[in-house]
Amino acid sequence: MKLNIITKLTITGLLAAPSLAFAADHQHGIQAPKGDGEQAFDIVHTQITTQGNVANFHIAVVGETGSIVPKANGKLNGAGVYAYVWPTSIDPAEVGFESGAGILSLAATSHPDFDDTPLYDESGDNNLGNDGAEWHTHWVVLAPDESCGPGALGVVDIPADTNPKVPSTWPGLPILLDSPGWQPILSEQSIDVKVPFANINAVESATFDGVTAGLRVNQNLHSPLLCVVDVFDVASGDLSLPGKVNH
Repeated sequence: MKLNIITKLTITGLLAAPSLAFAADHQHGIQAPKGDGEQAFDIVHTQITTQGNVANFHIAVVGETGSIVPKANGKLNGAGVYAYVWPTSIDPAEVGFESGAGILSLAATSHPDFDDTPLYDESGDNNLGNDGAEWHTHWVVLAPDESCGPGALGVVDIPADTNPKVPSTWPGLPILLDSPGWQPILSEQSIDVKVPFANINAVESATFDGVTAGLRVNQNLHSPLLCVVDVFDVASGDLSLPGKVNH
């Protein structure tokens, strides 16, 4: 079935340490043809590589990554979200969710109408609550949700009066979303996120894809809370997760 998709822990020196300098090899990973859509979201390559216990998630696009953010509407209801996403076959339990909860995906997002990283000050202005427009990362657990539209995906909701397992940096929203604080690196036509794992073997045996997408918060703030409503590009073309880590 073809899916119609779209949703600090700071390690000192992690981004700058020469031993962790990942070089994107565009001969590997998933190659994608240039499309005719918005160039900032037109994927031409994506890959995941590892070094030690750190995985680097990489997407390259035709245009300038992160150059376009959603228009603010002044409220959470109906708020738009833009995202660069790596859907994976990694079990959600590897990052603190329930095992088998859905499709574990790393997402770099921007959404000016709300801030869902309450522990971190991405803009550096000493205000923890105004950074939603700054590009930042989340783990999200996705699953097919017909309430979001035919064949669409949504971020898995947490029903009222339930307490599923969530990571320690879960921001308190009633969805399977985590705000771990890994800072995305935007550089001209690429975006990279370096993520340490306790069990790097789970990453190295995984498969993945690359997606650029638009999500939207439900106007009524009811289930489902956050749906994938627009597909900008899918590296594989069909969300088949053909990418192999380190290959």
